[in-house]
Amino acid sequence: MSFHDSQCERPMLNSPIRWGILGTGQIARAFATGLRDVPGAELAAIASRNGDSAQAFAEEFGASRHYGNYQLLASDPQVDVIYVATPHNLHAENTIMCLQAGKAVLCEKPFTINRRQASEAITLARQKKLFLMEAMWTRYLPAIQEAKRLLDQGAIGTPRHIQADFGFAADVNADHRLLSKQFGGGALLDIGIYPLSVAAYFLGEIGEAHAQATLGDTGVDLQTAFILRHRSGGLSSCICSIVAPSPDVLTISGSAGIIQVNAPFFKSQSLTVTTPDGSTRTVQLPYLGNGYTHEAIEVGRCLREGLLESPSMSLDETLALMTCLDTIRAQIGVSYPVDEGEVA
Repeated sequence: MSFHDSQCERPMLNSPIRWGILGTGQIARAFATGLRDVPGAELAAIASRNGDSAQAFAEEFGASRHYGNYQLLASDPQVDVIYVATPHNLHAENTIMCLQAGKAVLCEKPFTINRRQASEAITLARQKKLFLMEAMWTRYLPAIQEAKRLLDQGAIGTPRHIQADFGFAADVNADHRLLSKQFGGGALLDIGIYPLSVAAYFLGEIGEAHAQATLGDTGVDLQTAFILRHRSGGLSSCICSIVAPSPDVLTISGSAGIIQVNAPFFKSQSLTVTTPDGSTRTVQLPYLGNGYTHEAIEVGRCLREGLLESPSMSLDETLALMTCLDTIRAQIGVSYPVDEGEVA
């Protein structure tokens, strides 16, 4: 599958990338904050199902237009790309709506609830030759990019094993989205995608996954541990939890050393390289803005170059990760209404 299409209409080099944000929740606010530090980017429009919320958001972040209807944003001719920041269960529906309206899309993780939905959105984007990317913002952080560069250069020999964890204790009521099946809640989809994605980024395609979990009263996973065997021969051990904090460290072990992306790895500003003789060196890699800035820069680069996908977060990889999430959910016994029997 080609990442580039010469027929794709590109924004002019000297004109801003005009962003729309669909949703006004916490993640939308984080992205809008990060967008302030993106060269050549403009927050053009906001949409919410609550018109007052959209207006307040637009006024706070300087958007010139706001809508109390998602479709109106998708149809806005003065928007180049839309960031989908709605709850998990709406990602597929909202992404498809925006693509149908001819818009490029950056969709917040998890990309969708399951593989079927992901495949539908990806197929549509490819048919319409529109840019689409999963908003795995941590992948574009300088510390993660530097770790990948060091691995590719052979700084620690052949990578053999990864350990990654992400956990916190959520003080929420039973009807909160984190605990709701309707909203695609649970630790795995909300934060387990981070260690899963980073493991695949560094060790490559996943061959097998084996998981165990603790389920809550609402039927979602409160914590999940999973072991991955990569086709490269490497192994990953990962855990995510919404009932207990974790060190949030990413450790990559190779045949000739260790790279530790220092905690919390998902917004790290440094990494430490340790060699077999025990010597260490730490590299400082501060990020721009609040970290979300870097994924927006990547989207802008892709749009200006006429790319339909980001080479470092391809749609094929997003589909593979959603397939792995489906497999893990089947093993731990978590299903959602949208699955319609797809997951046991």
